[in-house]
Amino acid sequence: MYQIDFNNPVNVYFIGIGGISMSGLAEILKDRHFNVSGSDRAMSTITSALTASGIQVNIGQRAENITSDLDVVVYTAAISEDNPEYAACVAAGIPMLSRAELLGQIMTNFANSIAVSGTHGKTTTTSMISHILLQASSDPTISVGGILPVLNGNIRIGHSDTFLTEACEYTNSFLQFYPKYAIILNVEEDHMDFFHDLNEIRASFREFASHTPADGAILLYDGITDNAALTEGLACDHVIRFGFTDRADFCATEIVFDDKGCASFVLSCPGSAYDKETVQLRVPGRHNVINALAAITLADCMDLPFRTVSKGLSSFHGADRRFEYKGTWQDVTVIDDYAHHPTEIKATLDAALKYPHNRIIVAFQPHTYSRTKAFLEDFAAALFPADIVVLADIYAARETDTLGISSEDLLRELQRLGHKEAYYFSTFEEIKKFLSEKCLHDDLLITMGAGNIVNIANELTSK
Repeated sequence: MYQIDFNNPVNVYFIGIGGISMSGLAEILKDRHFNVSGSDRAMSTITSALTASGIQVNIGQRAENITSDLDVVVYTAAISEDNPEYAACVAAGIPMLSRAELLGQIMTNFANSIAVSGTHGKTTTTSMISHILLQASSDPTISVGGILPVLNGNIRIGHSDTFLTEACEYTNSFLQFYPKYAIILNVEEDHMDFFHDLNEIRASFREFASHTPADGAILLYDGITDNAALTEGLACDHVIRFGFTDRADFCATEIVFDDKGCASFVLSCPGSAYDKETVQLRVPGRHNVINALAAITLADCMDLPFRTVSKGLSSFHGADRRFEYKGTWQDVTVIDDYAHHPTEIKATLDAALKYPHNRIIVAFQPHTYSRTKAFLEDFAAALFPADIVVLADIYAARETDTLGISSEDLLRELQRLGHKEAYYFSTFEEIKKFLSEKCLHDDLLITMGAGNIVNIANELTSK
């Protein structure tokens, strides 16, 4: 495998440079004096920003973009072998790295590397940690999977030995990482178009944990079923658990929610300077207590003072598309959320129930046919607490096979469970028309899903 050497900058080309992670990696290499260029299928705010920074971006992916002076080409998992640029690289014998391989190699240049993994909560937890590290003036390099206001984007290029990133299990990409601090938030069934079953997913997370060096630490949510099996016998035996039970090394007690659904809690962590300290969050939901506990546990590992941790968490008001307040429309509060897995939907609706509302109306766009088919009953059960559920067509993302599943199947499942106000519309225009007629004063409208359902929230609140 080609090895990136920070001391020997070369010509690097990114196929799919407009992706949120790829663009960040391109910026990191550019800062290290690499000659960076790339391509994407269409212009976007990200490609425009890259161009403004001096990076050449080709719009449209063509074989002639691949020139003989390129030393290495980086590609995303979404790029297929018949992509003309990918095929041209293979034909020319140019070394290639996947996005995950490059990210893993970049991490090795930092003594304090932190990788946040889990089926859910990676972006929010990474964002919380970002706020804490910035409050600590530790000058970290950060790569987060969403837009974070404090970064004014998804990337921060620092000049210390601290590097923070998300670690996604899809296609086992996080197995390219060897972080000093490995965080595991949860391990559940997802990405069933790649994994065979939960046992295979658990094995993948165990292998990820095994990459932690002996002098590092594995930070593990105590609520994961049989979580000891994920870390037993590994070279790194420094395993720190966080959660809600007295088994956890860092435990949240005396949890109270305010009128916006934001939690405050008291830490129980005997032996730590944080023991008995009170934490106040500015983001809603019990799931964010777990995310905050992960960030707090890491901060303790890094010997950061609690005052810094408290200020960092208090300054965090959420990441892009994570229970994000979009504005008001027709006296209705509009929230947008990235939830696209039943567990995430349940967490979002639990938070919404604690948020001021008349009725909760969810406009949900399922994400991928494989996920919808695998969790059809679970999706219906998770959405059931909403007063009104409006379903959009499935967002196909990387998939082309419908697997014989559609949003109308989810509608029928909701109706089978007894939901009286579940609807399906094939276009966003129909959904907006329905919402304009159905929403009442003080309702809470949540656009939900990992696709482009956010466009509805943006259009409604811009009126």
